Amino acid sequence: MTRSALLVGATGLVGGQLLARLLRDPHYDRLTVLARRPPTVEHPRLDVRVVDFDALKPADVPAVDDVYGALGTTIRKAGTQQAFRTVDQHYTVEVARMAHATGARRIAVVSSVGAASASRNFYLRVKGDMEEEVDAVGYEQVELFRPSFILGPREERRTAERVGMALATLVAPVLVGPAQPYRPVPAGRLAAAMIAALARGTGGTAVRTYADVVALTPQ
Repeated sequence: MTRSALLVGATGLVGGQLLARLLRDPHYDRLTVLARRPPTVEHPRLDVRVVDFDALKPADVPAVDDVYGALGTTIRKAGTQQAFRTVDQHYTVEVARMAHATGARRIAVVSSVGAASASRNFYLRVKGDMEEEVDAVGYEQVELFRPSFILGPREERRTAERVGMALATLVAPVLVGPAQPYRPVPAGRLAAAMIAALARGTGGTAVRTYADVVALTPQ
């Protein structure tokens, strides 16, 4: 049986990978993208809807089977902590709620290693709050992916992040045991793991770290 999917964050690093892979996936006959600006991709199975996430309406969100969330920004780009929370938490949760109301039953979302609503770190606290709210919506299957550094080309320059990725890649071989979740992961492999996780249709809530990404995408 073919399925339909909804994707938010399609113009980002992981979202772009999800977009390309979902359009190639024979299990999906329709992919709807909600975005502030349309991706530079055309496909007969692609439905692009340019929306204002600050004023998202139920009519913007069609009935689908699966939801993929890859929205994300930085505090520097957002301008304030509250603006960052709006994008990384509130937009994701609102889309999840509206999609569920129209019939979606499975969702996979990009979060972050170390995400926890009780964290002293603001970034990780926002990610943890987002996870809890998404999980509370009522989906039959919730896949929360917690990558560390995500490898791949980005549109904007993030000097500190590039340095961090370089260091993480260098020390990756010694990141074992409790440190394994901090290994960097290519954006394409993360996207493939998200699709594979929902394809299993196991139900329940799962928190996925580096080891799960590897297990879901054997090479």
